[in-house]
Amino acid sequence: MEETLSLQELFKTIRKRLLLITCIVLFAVGAAAVVSYNYLTPIYESSTQILINQPKESTSSGSTPDIQTNLQLINTYNVIIKSHAILSIVIEKMELNTTPSELHSKVSVNSAQNSQVINVSVQDINLERSVQVANTIAEVFQEEIKMLMNMDNVNVLSPAIYNENQSPIKPSPILNIAIAAVMGLMVGTGIAFMLEYLDTTIKTEQDIEEFLGLPMLGFVSPISPVKMKKIKKSSSEKGKGRLMNV
Repeated sequence: MEETLSLQELFKTIRKRLLLITCIVLFAVGAAAVVSYNYLTPIYESSTQILINQPKESTSSGSTPDIQTNLQLINTYNVIIKSHAILSIVIEKMELNTTPSELHSKVSVNSAQNSQVINVSVQDINLERSVQVANTIAEVFQEEIKMLMNMDNVNVLSPAIYNENQSPIKPSPILNIAIAAVMGLMVGTGIAFMLEYLDTTIKTEQDIEEFLGLPMLGFVSPISPVKMKKIKKSSSEKGKGRLMNV
């Protein structure tokens, strides 16, 4: 029974402060929309794929040690692609106003499990520049790996392509608005319950029983002005009738 009463009080408080909660949610959603569409800088991502061929001496066997060697070689290539040696050449070749460390934070390299294809992705606020950097990294890596490891087994499988209609990967306005709505609902509900908790005024007969610790014997219901006028009119008519009878 106590849980039922608590649940009823919960919904009663929410319904009572529904306007406040709604205003807070709308404010949070509006703020998130304005910030997402007008103040957050869009980030674009372009990717190129590099194919790592097997060395000629290992193409005929295909044994387990050879497969492990190829996987280790690909992992090594993943590190080399983002190395200072490669990125510094890319910066010099493209005349970028950045450092290898800054460019390193914008580049991500990954490959699927047991795959000879390496994906090189570049994020930048400029879509065209992200495409150019991704393709330049692939070209420089293809050239430099011949001298670094004395191997010629790298080919560009799929270069990054510029698409002017490409959407930025972040920010995501819809996701930001959804998160803001949830956060606004939580904050609004919390404020509503806090206000209800801080409100110590006596409103109901249950409040009187809790405050005084005494049982209620009865209470006087409020009378509306319209009903009060009817009572007065009825009393005056009864008074006139008694005078006439006298």
